[in-house]
Amino acid sequence: MGHENQEITDEKGELFEHFRFVADPAQSLLRIDKFLHGKIENVSRNKVQQTAAAGNILVNGKAVKQNYKVKPRDVISIVLSTPPREIEIFPQEIPLNIIYEDDDLLIINKQAGLVVHPGHGNYDSTLLNGLAYHFEKTNQKIENGFGYLVHRIDKDTSGLLLIAKNELAQSKIGKQFYDHSIDRKYHAIVWGDFAEDEGTIEGHIGRSLKDRRVMTVFPDGEYGKHAVSHYKILKRFGYVSLVECKLETGRTHQIRAHFRYIGHPLFNDARYGGDQILKGTTFTKYKQFVQNCFKILARQALNAYLLGFVHPSSGKKMLFESEMPADMQTVLEKWDNYSRHKDLFED
Repeated sequence: MGHENQEITDEKGELFEHFRFVADPAQSLLRIDKFLHGKIENVSRNKVQQTAAAGNILVNGKAVKQNYKVKPRDVISIVLSTPPREIEIFPQEIPLNIIYEDDDLLIINKQAGLVVHPGHGNYDSTLLNGLAYHFEKTNQKIENGFGYLVHRIDKDTSGLLLIAKNELAQSKIGKQFYDHSIDRKYHAIVWGDFAEDEGTIEGHIGRSLKDRRVMTVFPDGEYGKHAVSHYKILKRFGYVSLVECKLETGRTHQIRAHFRYIGHPLFNDARYGGDQILKGTTFTKYKQFVQNCFKILARQALNAYLLGFVHPSSGKKMLFESEMPADMQTVLEKWDNYSRHKDLFED
């Protein structure tokens, strides 16, 4: 029997894994939950059954139930959520801007500076710690105590984040991420002007061979994972531009790495070179103007402003939008004023 697997990544890690198996020509009839339990390491039969209930087990391209009998030469595909990291998550009172909540999920408008998940150097005071406190305070019985991540955004990226309250909801929404049927749009302020009004950036993204903290584009595809970002210019300010980004894939630091790759790093993105004065004049007033903008927007200029998906229980299309955060809005106003009064800065 042949098999292969691939990880489905989002902006900050691997949350789902895709396995593909081809049954042997001599395969005897066997329930698919038992078949997969024996083929995938460290996964319980109950987990496989939950995944089937979410519609995430396909045989020859069609979803099947847990009692389906595997036949010779069946092509089996499963999208499986990965287990959480072995880090203790305890309740902490952390301000969370919850804009929607029901029995299956909640939507948070995450503030910049808040880490999503405990990890190296950030063992507490994360969004998941805040969720554990929220669920405890509201007497909600969540199986793991803090909810289930479906995707993540960087610490210093603001915007909309979806949290599932049970594994079934997590699996159903995770399948939508895998199928690229999720709507995700970002606003970003980037350095430079563009000749075109919209475009697409393609190029495999993987960790830099020189600095593991940075993601790099490998255009020949010899390393990393396939990544596609679409963008549209919303407003031009001469030396910087406001763009809307739509993700077709969701790789770690995808927008940040892609825009640096095409020579337009995000404004004040220190890790990707956007914290330098990359465009403009040599006039002292202009330099001071940019430095003042950096102080106001002390992070990469990126906000996840739109999130659309199909509700895991009702099947209803859900769409959420967030307002531009105050730091980005203030800097945009300053650039708008600058672009209309250049003579005050360039004399």
